Amino acid sequence: MPSDPLILAFDTSAAHCAAALLSGDAVLAQRTEMMSRGQAERLMPLLQDLLAKANRSWSDLDALGVGVGPGNFTGIRIGVSAARGLALGLSIPAVGVTGCEARSLASPAPDLVAISAPRDQVYLCNPTDPSIDPKLMSLDAAQQIAQSLGRSLNTETAPQQVAIAIAKIAATRWQKTTTSPAPLYVRQADAAPSRDQPPVLIA
Repeated sequence: MPSDPLILAFDTSAAHCAAALLSGDAVLAQRTEMMSRGQAERLMPLLQDLLAKANRSWSDLDALGVGVGPGNFTGIRIGVSAARGLALGLSIPAVGVTGCEARSLASPAPDLVAISAPRDQVYLCNPTDPSIDPKLMSLDAAQQIAQSLGRSLNTETAPQQVAIAIAKIAATRWQKTTTSPAPLYVRQADAAPSRDQPPVLIA
């Protein structure tokens, strides 16, 4: 009888490193560290510690799951790059899971799910299909939409629950995945190129 697939999932799309190790329906280990910066240096040691805690090694993994955003641009790039590199090195698939998909699975069913964004804004997830790209809007506007639907707005899904949900979703998709995970960016980066015209060079 084949053993349950072993899925390592992680998310760095916000001010945290969160990871979970899933075998079948069982969460073997999970780890979350809150941090506003430093995910690039901390992620790989954290994943190694997680595997060691469960007495597993990299070669035991069947697939990876990674949060692809929306969220912090740098954090998303860190997570996606790590997943793609690990998938290549281990010759296993990596599954990209959106923040809306993960949070919708982890949240109580009546809640309207949103992801916090800068400047009192949120990424509002589609209430009927979390795989659809969310809409960036003010928190007030999202609360009004939730009220009109008779639902509570949930912007506070715990990072460890997000990581576990990513693992569970990846477990249903890894055997059919044919593309590498890619970042989900809903708005342009703050550090956009200057719109000023370049100076005219005189020969």
